[in-house]
This record gives sequence, C-alpha cells and structure tokens, in this order.
Amino acid sequence: MLLSIKHQFLFIHIAKTGGTSVRAALARRRWADPWYWPMFVCSRLSHLSGHRIATKLPRHAKAIAAKELLPRERFDALFKFAFVRNPWDLQVSSFHHIRRERPQHLSGHEDFAAFLRWKLDPERPPQYHIDTSIELQTDYLIDLRGNLIVDYIGRYERLEQDFTEACTRIGIQPPKLPHRRQANDRGADYRRYYDDSTAELVAKHFASDIERLGYRFDPSP
Repeated sequence: MLLSIKHQFLFIHIAKTGGTSVRAALARRRWADPWYWPMFVCSRLSHLSGHRIATKLPRHAKAIAAKELLPRERFDALFKFAFVRNPWDLQVSSFHHIRRERPQHLSGHEDFAAFLRWKLDPERPPQYHIDTSIELQTDYLIDLRGNLIVDYIGRYERLEQDFTEACTRIGIQPPKLPHRRQANDRGADYRRYYDDSTAELVAKHFASDIERLGYRFDPSP
C-alpha cells in the first residue's frame, strides 16, 4: 500500500499484479510530500517492534485496513486505485515465484499441475501460508459488506496504459514505469500450463474474482 497525502492517492498493492513497478514509479513523488518523513519514522518504529504497534499500512494491506485506520474525511478524499490480474495467469506467476524464492513451500509438488491441485484442494483448508495469491483479489478492494471502495481498477494486462490513466486521475505527469521483478523463467502464454481439470480448479476457487473482474481463461475473441 502506498499513501500520498500531498497528491491525495492511495495505491492498494495486490501481489504479482505489477505493483512493485507502480510503487517504484510513484515513490519519488512521496519524497516531496510533507507527510513522508513522519510516515517513514512510523514505518521504521513499526518494523523495529515487529509490527506490533500498528503504525504502518502494510505493503499488501487491503483497502478496508486504510478505511478503518484513516480519518473518514481523509480516506474519502483519496483517489484509491489498484491493479488486478487474470487469476489463471496469476497462479502461474505465483508458482514460479515460489519455486524460485521459497521452494520449501512446494511441499514436494514440483510441477505446476501437482502444486496447484495441492494448493487449491477443496478438501483441505486453504494454504494461506504459501503466498497471498490464494486470496481473492476482490477482497483487497471491498469493505466488510462487499461494496467496492476503490475508485479505479487497472489491469496487469494493460499495465502501462492503465497506469497512465491512474496518474491522469491523480493529476500528475505519468513517470516512467520501470520493469521491476520481471520474471524470465516462464513462457508468455499461461494457458499452456493448464489442462481442463486444473483450469476448473482456478475457476471454482476464484469464481468471485472472475465474475466481478470479468476475466476468462481464454481471453481471445
């Protein structure tokens, strides 16, 4: 999550949706924000306490956290935005990220299909310890009643175009969007990782995202 009081925006960072690049592009805008240094000090104090003093909006906090913590008039005045990603593509990205950086979480399931069946097994409790990609993306964007509380939802699939639109709405010149944490260990087409049964696993687990965000397994016309 990235908050700028000066520029009146709140970026909700859903993992693996291009958010690291968005944060990097917008970070320099915060340095001129008069609230930056007090927020930085609070962030460091939170880190030193093991995040037990609740003075920091976590990197991947949900929009509802900011709504609960910020004064109502402050939250309402912010331009709140996020980026989302096709759930089938996101799971492929998640698999390669875990295999590359936290292979111990593969739990012996070394290929994508086996890992996905284990991760999304409806007979087992959700494996939330693996990574945040098992959560619904829409949960990051709604309040406790299920109402959407962000102003703009961009798409990973058109990241640069939608980032430019977000900056226009904020009222700033769009900075160059760097390519941060760009993976090079996977193919471009996520569909080749799936068979009918694994594609259906994702369809069932992320049904709310697919319906609300308008995604399909095969995006071609």
